[in-house]
Amino acid sequence: MGKKLVKSESDIRRRMLMPNRNDILGLVDKNLGFTRMRVICQDGHMRLCRVRGKMKKRNWVREGDVVLVSPWEFMWEQKGDIIFRYTANQAHWLREKGIFTLG
Repeated sequence: MGKKLVKSESDIRRRMLMPNRNDILGLVDKNLGFTRMRVICQDGHMRLCRVRGKMKKRNWVREGDVVLVSPWEFMWEQKGDIIFRYTANQAHWLREKGIFTLG
């Protein structure tokens, strides 16, 4: 079996997801536990978001991370799913291009 390989942010080599018309960029404000986070979104709403099941063990989301949020169809102003976490370099690039304006 062996030990599981732990990857650092510099080792993750995958494409960066850009927000489409349904998704919003946000900044993680507080970790509430049980894969729930309070996220300040670019549209001015503060949402209670959960980490999507596919991301739970692959990515660790921390306070201060830039994330891509997909609002739920109901209660869209208050709740959503975190579908992608940007690395520090990707977040810096988003700020340079003017795509992400928070923080």
